[in-house]
Amino acid sequence: MKTAKSIQICGTGSGVGKSIITAALCRIFLQDGYQVAPFKSQNMALNSFVTEGGEEIGRAQALQALASRIKPTADINPILVKPTSNTRAQIIVGGKPVRNMSVYEYKDYKKLVFGRVKESFGRLRDKYEIIVIEGAGSPAEINLKSHDLVNMKIARLAGAPVVLVGDIDKGGVFAWLIGTWQLLSKGERKMVKGFIINKFRGDRRLLRSGITFLERYTGIKVLGVIPYLRDLKIPEEDSLPEESRKKSFSYGRKVKISVVYLPHISNFTDFDAFRLEPDVSLKYVKNCEDLDSPDAVIIPGTKNTIEDLNYLKSRGLADKIVSVFQSNPAAVLVGVCGGYQILGEKIYDRKNIESRNREIEGLGILPVVTEICSEKVLSQVSARHLSSGNEVTGYEIHHGRTKAKAGSKPLFEVVRLGNKKARRYDGVMSRDGRSWGTYIHGVFDSDSFRRHFINDLRRKKGWRVLSAIGNYSVDGEIDKLALAVRRNIDLGALYRILGCYPPSLNESRRLGKLRRI
Repeated sequence: MKTAKSIQICGTGSGVGKSIITAALCRIFLQDGYQVAPFKSQNMALNSFVTEGGEEIGRAQALQALASRIKPTADINPILVKPTSNTRAQIIVGGKPVRNMSVYEYKDYKKLVFGRVKESFGRLRDKYEIIVIEGAGSPAEINLKSHDLVNMKIARLAGAPVVLVGDIDKGGVFAWLIGTWQLLSKGERKMVKGFIINKFRGDRRLLRSGITFLERYTGIKVLGVIPYLRDLKIPEEDSLPEESRKKSFSYGRKVKISVVYLPHISNFTDFDAFRLEPDVSLKYVKNCEDLDSPDAVIIPGTKNTIEDLNYLKSRGLADKIVSVFQSNPAAVLVGVCGGYQILGEKIYDRKNIESRNREIEGLGILPVVTEICSEKVLSQVSARHLSSGNEVTGYEIHHGRTKAKAGSKPLFEVVRLGNKKARRYDGVMSRDGRSWGTYIHGVFDSDSFRRHFINDLRRKKGWRVLSAIGNYSVDGEIDKLALAVRRNIDLGALYRILGCYPPSLNESRRLGKLRRI
């Protein structure tokens, strides 16, 4: 039976790059011949993924599983917290929703669910050789430490050395690293074995004095300085990159796609693939002024459809979206998951599953009505686009059940749900084809369908269609990430911290075997 070595990647705060560094180390250890798995006991995120077994986990952990080249399961992320408001969230345990809880309800519930966390980690420990554990936020959050379920408590459970990551691009990285380390208890400080400075732009020589001071003050080695990887196309965990939010349209020969930035937006990674297309300008819009004559408007998924629809109406965005669509005969309007529901005639939430509102009028673009139900649909999906014949794969995550009116035109034929064959329809297309909605997340990840969608916009503008340009390969981007981290980290020191030695890459490839720890 295997007993895995473990290492935990903690951060000085949220958004410093823990998820990306974890993914990079998973791929590096894999490349070096080890069986590796990621682990994050609790993730708070609106970007989620559905496993082959119909379990919902954080999308970041699904990416890390891809980096490890293993099938993701709920064991790598046993608890997922999906906020529905500032004080409430849906709690998902073992890949299945439990119920919505307030902050204080969940604080008490953590004590009951820690056993599930230990069971999941135990199964991974017995199956893999190295487990790369990701922390959450900061391990020094004073108000959270008493009921910690993801940082130093997990490191102690795993007997894992801790590496602390800081984001120099945000400024104050040395104060941030030292301050975080000092706020840990004496025992916890001894568990921290290395620092990583992330997202550095400039000449590394300028960091020498800071690194020297940091290492002398703490007695802890700086393992590496990772450069700001501007061109890396790795999906963000739970917030859009700053440059994506600020990006304005380039008015060259490009189709303009606007994605509505909802307060509870989920799975915005559905649209990352558009960034690979040189003839597309992608923009996220929050108000009416930003919605400037786009060729396509996409309303994305949301964790709270009714509240976000109320938001669109109160800001005037709902009327603006309809106006843009109706005033431009060439414009296309698309809804994905919650966005699909919003495009319909009415949404009912009679049991108050997502909202206090029991019903609300939709935008009335598509002839469908949605009922929010208690049971959540969680499934991987393979389907065929009925108009073009293009095949797509993705996943469904929704409480809504959407019924189309008689005579409506379905969008996709679903041919597989998880491991089972299926034959049913998904989504609806308007009679003129200018508007459609689907429950399938990841639909634009298909190169052929994405190009079909873009070319349809090009035809409406009188432009010639183009053959496939962008090739959306997250796996290839992970290799680029791993190479960048490998080149900028003291891997020998990292292996010594981990308690094993890096195998010869050439030898492991020649023998075709994995080195045992």
